[in-house]
Amino acid sequence: MTEWLARQSELTLAIIRVLLLIAPILILVPGLIWWERRLLSWMQDRIGPNRVPTMTNAKGRKYRAAGLVQTLFDGLKLFLKEDITPASVDRKIYFFAPALALFPAFVLGGTMPFAPQSGIWQYLTPVADIEIGLMFVLAISSLGVYGVVLAGYASNNKYSLMGGLRASAQLISYELAMGVSLLAVVFASGSLKMTKLVEMQEADWLGGVPAVQNWFILTPYGLVAGVIFLICMVAESNRAPFDLPEAENELIAGYHTEYSSMKFAVFFMGEYAAMFIFSGIFACVFLGGYNILPIDWAYLHSTTGSSFFKVVADLNYWLAPLTFLGKCTFGITFYIWLRATLPRLRYDQLMSLGWKTLLPVAVVNFCLVGVWLIMEDVMSVGIAWVTYAISVVLILALWFGIKNKLPNKLERRTVTLVDPKRSA
Repeated sequence: MTEWLARQSELTLAIIRVLLLIAPILILVPGLIWWERRLLSWMQDRIGPNRVPTMTNAKGRKYRAAGLVQTLFDGLKLFLKEDITPASVDRKIYFFAPALALFPAFVLGGTMPFAPQSGIWQYLTPVADIEIGLMFVLAISSLGVYGVVLAGYASNNKYSLMGGLRASAQLISYELAMGVSLLAVVFASGSLKMTKLVEMQEADWLGGVPAVQNWFILTPYGLVAGVIFLICMVAESNRAPFDLPEAENELIAGYHTEYSSMKFAVFFMGEYAAMFIFSGIFACVFLGGYNILPIDWAYLHSTTGSSFFKVVADLNYWLAPLTFLGKCTFGITFYIWLRATLPRLRYDQLMSLGWKTLLPVAVVNFCLVGVWLIMEDVMSVGIAWVTYAISVVLILALWFGIKNKLPNKLERRTVTLVDPKRSA
């Protein structure tokens, strides 16, 4: 197989890579919708899809497969449903907006490597291994909001327009924090290339522990950057608790109020595809990409001579796509967990979190990475980490010292619960 792929032209390999990217996303989206509905029903103690398909054997006994095919029937219903287009919409933009909402997810997926760049996998992934990978991710991810904004504008509906405007304000607020958080990782690694970022996470942990891989989420600066990126990617995909562009109790259905049939389904598909792709980007940048665990199996094999570590290293190579898919599924589960747990934020809370918390913390983290790199270059790795820890303590002490002296301008409000029996 490797020899056959090596003989193929770049165009043929590009087509194969694109198919390997698009086909799984289109196939997995119905499964992701089913997984969300089942998981939400379990978390909220209610009944989810549980009847389709229902099979009956010769004895008349019925078997149900937990509603596995329910989302396919829902898609068929949307496909056959009457497509209603309001008379006063801007027709060109109205029809173009759903496609624009789906476009960024597929483009971003083209930069993600789901397997090592060696052997057979080097011919299959990624679709485009560009030098400015993370900058490309930030640039394309910001285009997703255009589909939402244009849908709200073209609908000629004030509720839809408000949803589009909320999405644009949300993008501006969280795109800055996301970019600065990723800059800390780029600054520390010295590369924007997605494949290089994954390979660099296979190095020694903190520069001194050879048996453990240096996943960025396991480093102090990477942990801070990862938490900020995680919050921002939820806001970027307009998911709860940041789903203000489609707040149904305020805006009916938000930007897609006037959409029906397959145009609405395309918005729905774009949201789940974006969740899947953002989870994959998070896995590539912070969770070691396609590696199962942050353990250097090859190093353990070379030092101990145990064949067990050799077998695990081979499994880590051949099961790389499944490992990457599992991390993406974990990211989707995190999205669902947030939706089942947290209520929707108020708009002032959303803006305050982005501008007053995430962005300042990301900037401070970026500056601390610069201090760490200078001390590592001038002194040593150990002294660099000590300087980093001292800097964090000083910044926290300064922050709490200033915060305690600032006047509290917000009125403190409390709610006291009264026992109805005693009040009666």
